[in-house]
Amino acid sequence: MRRTIVSLILTALCSSAQEFGPRFEELKRTLSPAQLYALLYAMPKGADLHVHYSLSFWASDWYDSAKDRFYTRVRIANCGPEAAPLLWRNIPRARYQALSDCEKGEYIPLRDAPRDEWISAHILDRPGEGRDEFFERIVTRITDLGRDHEVAAEVFAKTLKRWAAEGVRYTEVMASPLAAADPDAATAALKKVAAESPIPVRYQGIFIRFIPTAEQRLTDTFAFVDRNRDYWVGVNMAGREDNDKGHPLRFFEAFRAQRRKYSGIHLSLHGGEVDSPGRDVRNTLVLGAERIGHGLNLITDPDTMLLLRHGRTLIESNLVSNKLLEYTPDLAVHPFIEYLRFGIPVCLNTDDQGSWDSNLTDEYFTAIRTFSLTWDEVVQLGRNSLQHSFAPDALKRQLLNDFDIAIKRFEQQARNPKWVPPSPTVSGYARRNLLN
Repeated sequence: MRRTIVSLILTALCSSAQEFGPRFEELKRTLSPAQLYALLYAMPKGADLHVHYSLSFWASDWYDSAKDRFYTRVRIANCGPEAAPLLWRNIPRARYQALSDCEKGEYIPLRDAPRDEWISAHILDRPGEGRDEFFERIVTRITDLGRDHEVAAEVFAKTLKRWAAEGVRYTEVMASPLAAADPDAATAALKKVAAESPIPVRYQGIFIRFIPTAEQRLTDTFAFVDRNRDYWVGVNMAGREDNDKGHPLRFFEAFRAQRRKYSGIHLSLHGGEVDSPGRDVRNTLVLGAERIGHGLNLITDPDTMLLLRHGRTLIESNLVSNKLLEYTPDLAVHPFIEYLRFGIPVCLNTDDQGSWDSNLTDEYFTAIRTFSLTWDEVVQLGRNSLQHSFAPDALKRQLLNDFDIAIKRFEQQARNPKWVPPSPTVSGYARRNLLN
C-alpha cells in the first residue's frame, strides 16, 4: 500500500513537471536575463548542503556587524613578526591593544576603513583574482572575524533571513566551534541562531585535512558532534586538495577508528576538487563518505562513475566556486551536467558565497543558462538536495512534502502570463557576471 501511494505521488510530480515543462522552455526563451533571475529567485530551491560557515556571509554584513569591535590593517610598516604581512587583515580589539606602537600604526578601527574598498578585499571581484587570492588572503582576513562568536552569530542570523527570502528551505553548514576563542559559548551561539532561524539549520563539524595534527582534529570533531547531536549531524573534511599532505587515504585508519566508536554520524567529505585526473573520489568513498563535495575529477574515473550511477551517494556541485577558483574556468565543460544526465545524484550549492558575493539563485541561473536544464531536471536538483540531506527522518519527510507543495504553487503562478515575481535581492556576482 505504501509503495502504491509513493508511486502515485511520484507519478503526479512527473506529470506536473511535464505539464509545466513547455511553459518553462518558453520562459527561458523569452525572458530577459533580469526577468529570468527574478523568476528563479522566487523559485523554491530545496537545500544548500555545501556551505562553509564564516566564508558564506556577505562581506557587507561582516563590515556592518564587526566595525565597532575590530581593527583592520591599511598599511605595512614591517615592524611585526609576520613573515608576510597582509593588508586588510582583521584583528579583535584585545589583540590590537597588545601590539607595539609601530604595529598599531598599521591598523585603523574597522569603522574608519573605506567600506567599499574593504568589502572588495574580501571577495573575488577583480580580474586575475583566483585560487591563491582566496586561500592565501581572503580566508586569512576572515579567520578572526569568524572566531568572534557574537559577531559571527549576528551575521549568520542576517544571512539565514536572506537565504529564506530566495527560497532555500534547509541548510547544512560546516561549523566547528572547537576553533573559536570560547568553544562552549560559540556552540551555544550556533544553537541559538539555528533555533531562531526562519529555515531549518543543521551543522557539520569540520577539520582541515593537510595540517600535521589533522588526525587529532578528526578525533576531536567526532567527539564534539557526538556531544551535540541536537544540531550537529555529520563530519566534513576540507582544505586545499592540491596540498598532497591531505590526501584521502592518509585518514583511512582514523575514520575506521571513529566508525567503530560512533553510530549515526554522517560523512560529507570534500573530494576531487583538483585540476588533475585521478581516483580521489573513490578514495574518499573508502573513508565512508555518503556525499562528495565538488567531485570534479570523478569524470576521469569511469569505474567510480558506474559505481555511483543510480546510487545513494550525492555529488555536491558548486558552479560559481569552481569557476572563480579556476578549477573549471569554462563552465561549459563542467562535469555537473554529465553527472546529472548520467544518473548520478547531484545538487547545486554555494560553497563560499560570501567570498564570491553570490547566492543559490546564481547557481541555478548559471546551470539553466549554461546547460539548458529542463524543468524536471531543475525540480530533481531541489529534491535531491533534500532527499540526500542529513536532516532527521521526520524533518526530511516534512521538507520534501513542503517542497513539492511549494513547487506546484510556483508552477501555478508562473503559468499566468500576468504574474510578475517580486523584485529579487540581486547578488554582486550576478550584477557583474550574469545580468550585464
